[in-house]
Amino acid sequence: MTESEFTQKATVIFDRIEKAFDNSDIECSPNGPVLEIEFEDGSQIIINRHSPNKEMWIAAKSGGFHYALQGEQWLSKRDDSELFSKLAELVELGSGQTIKF
Repeated sequence: MTESEFTQKATVIFDRIEKAFDNSDIECSPNGPVLEIEFEDGSQIIINRHSPNKEMWIAAKSGGFHYALQGEQWLSKRDDSELFSKLAELVELGSGQTIKF
C-alpha cells in the first residue's frame, strides 16, 4: 500500500468514526492526523494515523493498540482485535455509552 492509499483509507476511517458520534454527547474532533475523543471526566481516546508504518494507533487509559490492514480488516498485531470493535469497547468503558461504527 502506498502512502497515498493509506491516507485515503485513514480518512475513510476517521469519517466513519466521526459520523458515529454525530448523535451522541461525546466530543469527537479531528486535529490533523489525530482524532480525539473526549469524555465528560476529561479522559480521552486518541486515534492516530501512523503513516510510516501504515498503521492506525489507538491510545486509551487501558493502553495502546496498533492496527494494520490485513485483507479487508484493520487488526491488532498484539491481540488480533479489530479496530472498530476495540474502539467501541474503549468508548463504552470511558462513557458507558454504546456506539456502533
